Amino acid sequence: MHRSSIRRSLLVALSAVSIFAGCGSGEADAPTGTTAETAAGTAAETGAAEPVTLRLGYFPNITHATALVGVERGIFAEHLADNVTFETATFNAGGEAIEALFADAIDASYIGPNPAINGFAQSDGEALRIISGATAGGAFLVVTPDITDVEQLRGATLATPALGNTQDVALRSWLKENGLTSDETGGGDVSIVPQENSATLEAFKAGDIDGAWVPEPWATRLIQEGGGTVLVDEADLWPDGQYVTTHLIVATTFLDAHPDVVKQLLEGHVAANEFVNANPAEAQKLANDQIEKITQKRVSDAVLTIAWANLTFTNDPVASSLTTAADNAIAIGLLDPVDLTGIYDLTILGSILSEVGLPAIKEP
Repeated sequence: MHRSSIRRSLLVALSAVSIFAGCGSGEADAPTGTTAETAAGTAAETGAAEPVTLRLGYFPNITHATALVGVERGIFAEHLADNVTFETATFNAGGEAIEALFADAIDASYIGPNPAINGFAQSDGEALRIISGATAGGAFLVVTPDITDVEQLRGATLATPALGNTQDVALRSWLKENGLTSDETGGGDVSIVPQENSATLEAFKAGDIDGAWVPEPWATRLIQEGGGTVLVDEADLWPDGQYVTTHLIVATTFLDAHPDVVKQLLEGHVAANEFVNANPAEAQKLANDQIEKITQKRVSDAVLTIAWANLTFTNDPVASSLTTAADNAIAIGLLDPVDLTGIYDLTILGSILSEVGLPAIKEP
């Protein structure tokens, strides 16, 4: 739900290589000649809220449509209080976003499940919390038309977006379940080449790889531009076809220090998801406008329309699929056993959904 008045905030678009890592969150520089304590005391005396910087990460990909639309249409901005300065940073892989969060370069990010699991595990459960779902579904194994059966993948070369990312784990796990081996160096029955999705498309068109397990819109692009066919729709591997593709995480330190700002972020997130679902045509244009600003390229309307229909934009983090994703990563040797207790904090989301009359999310 939008607040009645639009609040001012500063939107700073950053690329993955130009994050303002030195910009702290939660405390602005004190005016010249004063200490931070004096400035804070003055603010308290005058009733002014302490300045806070909120730095949000996301990807220029339609699986992050909630973020793309929320930024492009100013939905996040209008839900943030006057004392909150809003900055953004964009990434091409979940590992990059986790590194930025560890380095205190961002405070929150849209991200896939496996990078979030990795970040939680690497920090012994301290660094982050999942505070909402964002997108479900929309990943496929697309291959050359001559491959029609899993056994024909022996000796094939397949791509994924990054080693240990959500689609990479899904592919390796599926291959193992079907009796085919793969390893982190590209060996085994099936050679897996982790690379950026744009490079995968070009390699597939050139005949250098036999297929790829990728999220939308890249799956549709492999089909339309590369002549590929779908061998596996990942939805077929999950109960009710539902699995998390993107969710929203926040640094635990930021959540503890600024729960009010996290609530404002989540109010914008919920409003953005409502807009995306109620206005799909306009949302597609807004998402594409934001993608173009970041990458200088638009997704074709034909690709976008098809790919969009394969995604579900939801506040539900589909928690059961996260647990399975972790089990799969452990089984293929990409993750040490990890206790995911505490990875979710859906308290604020639950209160917002109740306030605006939306269905409650089932607790993990």
